[in-house]
Amino acid sequence: MQYTVPKFIERKPKIVGPLTFKQFVFIGGAGGICFFLYFFLGKKITPFFVLIAIILMGGSLALAFLKIKGYSLPTFVKNSLMFFLSTKIFIWKRKFLPPKMEKVKKVEKEVEEESSLKIAGRSRLQKLSTQLETKTK
Repeated sequence: MQYTVPKFIERKPKIVGPLTFKQFVFIGGAGGICFFLYFFLGKKITPFFVLIAIILMGGSLALAFLKIKGYSLPTFVKNSLMFFLSTKIFIWKRKFLPPKMEKVKKVEKEVEEESSLKIAGRSRLQKLSTQLETKTK
């Protein structure tokens, strides 16, 4: 039985024209702030207003559309702040392990003493499983 696989799972719905709700809030919020700043600063100090408006709209466009390594800018900034502000504790506890060379030498001596031991070959079941996996006869 075949099932239909959903596509474009990561695509968010477009609410206002080609913008998602989050993008609209960033751009609309910066536009609203620029609108109010125009009435407070724009008529008196036009170059200062233009500078602030360019910075605000550039920042809002970056927040709305910029992606760094597949993450949106607000997510990237949040993750960066959490990394830099969280505590980092690196603890290394050395575990004492006895040297293994002594054990190996003891086992080798035991094997040399008991020369009557024989190592069994591969079982028929292992041979059959290898043949099935490699599809050989």
